[in-house]
Amino acid sequence: MTFTTLDNVDDAELRVAVRAAANFGDHANLLPIFPIEFEEAQRELPIVFRRGEGQSLRAYILLGLDRGENLFLDGDRWTTRFIPAIQRRGPFALARGDDGEAVVQVDRDDPRVGAAEGQPLFRDHGGDAPYLAHVRATLHLLAEGAQSERAILADLDAAGLLRSVTLRIDLGDAGGYELTDLLTIDQTKLAGLSGAVLERLHANGLLRAATMAAASLGNVERLIELKTLKDAA
Repeated sequence: MTFTTLDNVDDAELRVAVRAAANFGDHANLLPIFPIEFEEAQRELPIVFRRGEGQSLRAYILLGLDRGENLFLDGDRWTTRFIPAIQRRGPFALARGDDGEAVVQVDRDDPRVGAAEGQPLFRDHGGDAPYLAHVRATLHLLAEGAQSERAILADLDAAGLLRSVTLRIDLGDAGGYELTDLLTIDQTKLAGLSGAVLERLHANGLLRAATMAAASLGNVERLIELKTLKDAA
């Protein structure tokens, strides 16, 4: 990877393709998201959690039942309205310039960069083209999400709202799956919150985040439907 800062003069004609592929990280059955994305994600995808090294927590969207399986891809395009910011950013990253201001960098080695069928980054008469404006917003969302993620997930954990689960999925004659090492929102404990804990979580917006993550589990049925159709094909 070779990241360099975009320049609206030198890169005035640069185009970048918007497409998904295994080598871009899209072919995964779990992709990380930030709590700031829960509202959009929960409409279409199940939100689960995992503990990493040092018991650190991360939130993920569940996209498939087999490793490397994203049931929401059709060729090189996502079929969902929601795409996690970590994938939506494409071959771009946010860095600090010499003056301390945030600047957008692009990976010049990424095969999407310079593609003739790609989206322009700059308007003909100056300024960001719509695609680059979208990228900037996504990169800032990622930066904001990374800053707040640890504290939000630690608060949900401290409130006792996360429980370890094994998702058992029966596909009938096609067999079944057991997805382990996952955590989900404990809906019984969520419904039973009261007093100071309830007030605190409501005041800082975490109650809403927990409620959305809990509601998202209804989307597991859609995963099963897509997996059944895929196996039948």
